[in-house]
Amino acid sequence: MGKIISQCPSCNSPHVQVAKIECPDCHTLFEGRFDIPFLLKLSEEDLTFILDFVKCSGSLKEMAAKQKISYPTLRNRLNMLIDTLDNLEIKTKSSKEEILQLLETGKITAIDAAKMLNKL
Repeated sequence: MGKIISQCPSCNSPHVQVAKIECPDCHTLFEGRFDIPFLLKLSEEDLTFILDFVKCSGSLKEMAAKQKISYPTLRNRLNMLIDTLDNLEIKTKSSKEEILQLLETGKITAIDAAKMLNKL
């Protein structure tokens, strides 16, 4: 089974949504629009880093020893991951702010704004 894709393979848009979920045991099917959590939008490398970090109880010193790399290198890697997470959050917030600005200025209706916010 593959990982949930977090961007469109056709146009590279990051605005994909899960539309169907099925239980393989009882075959119950759920259809709708389900958001993809931030963590699943990260690369495999970033997810592995997070898992290793948690398994080491948040100890960068222990992670550096296990991975046989220097503490400063690992610290830089963590800083890059933090920046990536911040950027994902900013994109979502700025999109919401843009939609609300359009609503506030009367360029879109409340119904249009609700539809656009649901797509985020």
